[in-house]
Amino acid sequence: MSEDPVQRLVLDPHRPVLVAGPTASGKSDLAMRIAARTGGAIVNADALQVFGCWRVLTARPSAADEAALPHALYGHVGWRDAYSAGHWLREVAPLLKAPRPPVIVGGTGLNFAALTEGLADIPPTPPEVRGEADGLPLETLLAGLDPVTAGRIDRANRARVQRAWEVWRATGRGLADWQDDTGPPLLPPGRATMLVMRPQVGWLDARIAQRFGRMLDAGALDEVAALLPHWDPRLPAARAIGAAELVAYLRGQVTLEQAKDAAVLASRQYAKRQRTWMRNRMAGWSTVHPDVALE
Repeated sequence: MSEDPVQRLVLDPHRPVLVAGPTASGKSDLAMRIAARTGGAIVNADALQVFGCWRVLTARPSAADEAALPHALYGHVGWRDAYSAGHWLREVAPLLKAPRPPVIVGGTGLNFAALTEGLADIPPTPPEVRGEADGLPLETLLAGLDPVTAGRIDRANRARVQRAWEVWRATGRGLADWQDDTGPPLLPPGRATMLVMRPQVGWLDARIAQRFGRMLDAGALDEVAALLPHWDPRLPAARAIGAAELVAYLRGQVTLEQAKDAAVLASRQYAKRQRTWMRNRMAGWSTVHPDVALE
């Protein structure tokens, strides 16, 4: 499908709307506009906006936005709790049955893939296996994967690599094998309006830098400071971009300007990985701008 953006979007009131895009691309604003038109709830598909400890740092909708329109699956998970695509899919399922279809928005490609392509029913990882994986370097985890999984996975994403290693260690089957045995999706593509943002890199990089500055002004440092006595970089919530960088500042290891620069760079690198995923896995989705006209 062409990446030329849709200029006017005709909304089907009977179909859920999926809005994907890289960080800082304007997804939430578009989701708000669509939900205001359709009356559906805005449902979070971002893997980090589920954690209650992060509102500012993950650019969750504001309290005013949440009061203006129905929102779901935002900030409802505890700091120390595990939360996977499987958890998310189970919570999304009943929301798809609402009288008015939801607007599902986020930048976590794995959640959208689980929703529209299906998710393998992999047994939970035993705590002792996870504890073993936590102590291993990335290179060791990669070396322990089966060849097919190793060829598919994002080798720079430790969380994904560790998950694949844990699956192999716990079940004796590679993650790719489990994925190939996946059942039918909860929401087949033909039953949804699927939208993806593909902004210009320069425009997005500038937005990322400006947004992190606004996050600092809005209290991102206070959010991190509140967790500093309990900080555990192994927890899923600790993957929020900017968190580790601000922890380093609070511990006196870097200046605030250095922490800010590192967080902005990490955000840009994350956006690049998101763009790659969306180019490869969302080729059939309609490209839109945040200000697309709605009909």
